[in-house]
Amino acid sequence: MAASGVSPLPSTPPARSPLFRAEQFMWLTARVLEQRLFAHHFLHGCPDAVETALDAYRNEDGGYGHALEPDLRGPVSQPLHTARALRVLDAVGRCGGQRVERVCRYLTSVSTPDGALPAVHPGQRGYPTAPFLTVVDNPPSELLTTGPVVGLLHRNEVWHAWLFRATDYCWQAVETLEKSHPYEVQAAVAFLDSAPDRPRAQAAADRLGRLVREQRLAALDPDRLDAFPVAAGYAPGEHHFPHDFARSPDSLARAWFTDDEMARSLDHLAAGQQEDGGWPVTWRQWAPAPTLEARPAVTIEALRTLRAYGRFVG
Repeated sequence: MAASGVSPLPSTPPARSPLFRAEQFMWLTARVLEQRLFAHHFLHGCPDAVETALDAYRNEDGGYGHALEPDLRGPVSQPLHTARALRVLDAVGRCGGQRVERVCRYLTSVSTPDGALPAVHPGQRGYPTAPFLTVVDNPPSELLTTGPVVGLLHRNEVWHAWLFRATDYCWQAVETLEKSHPYEVQAAVAFLDSAPDRPRAQAAADRLGRLVREQRLAALDPDRLDAFPVAAGYAPGEHHFPHDFARSPDSLARAWFTDDEMARSLDHLAAGQQEDGGWPVTWRQWAPAPTLEARPAVTIEALRTLRAYGRFVG
C-alpha cells in the first residue's frame, strides 16, 4: 500500500511483453515529449504533462518549431511542426481553446494564396533540412500538410475563418487525385475521416480506395513485396501496408481491405518490433539525430494501431 500522500506508481506491463519492451525503449531513447505521450497512452499519465512538454516547441507566432518534426531542424515555426503539435493535442484531448486559436492565426499567416498550407515555409532556409523536403521561395499548397491539419480541426469542432478556404482546397485536391503516393493518400484519409460532409467523404474515400488498389500503393501481402513497387522518391523498401492507411477500424480506409489483408498487415506490424523494443523508421534516413528522435513516435503509433485493432490491451 502506498504511503500516505504519495501517489502509487502506474502498473508496469508484464516483463518481456511487447508493451514492456517498448516502455524500456522509450525510457532509453525518447525525448521528454514522447515519454510523456507514451505514459499518457499506456501508463495512465496525465495530459497536463504532455502539454507542458509540448510547450517547449511553441513559438511566439503561435506555431511550433525546434525540430518537433525531426526532419526539419532549427527554431522556426513550420506547418509540419504545427501539424505534429495538433496531433499531440488531439491525442490528449486538448485540441481547442486559446492555444488552437493562436495556431489558426499562425496557419493564416503562412498560407499560400489559395488558403492552404505549404509543406515547408521559406523561413526554413539556412537550417538543416531533410533532402526530401525542399525549401523554395514560393512553395505550392500541399494536401500532404493541409489535409491532416484541416481534419484534426474539424474532428475537434474548431471553427476559424482559416478553415473555410482550406477545407475547399482539401475537397478539390482529394476529389481530383489521379496519380498519387502513400503519404499523400494518408493525408487525404486524415481529412476525409473528419470532414463534416459525411456522404461526400464516403464517396471520395470509395474512389480513393479504388485508386490505391489500382496503383498498388498498399502492399497487400508482406511476403510478396516485390509485387508492390515503392513510390518514386521513396527509400528502398519503404512500403506502406493496409494499417498505414486505416490506423483504426473506424477509418473510412478500413473498407479498402479485406479481413485477411488487414490481418496480414497487422501481423507484419507486430513482427516489426525490434530487439531494443522500438519500431524502425522506414523512410529515408539522412542524419543520426532525426532517426533517433523519430523512432519513439513511430513506436507509439505502432502500439496505438495494434491496440485499436484489439491486438493487445494496454
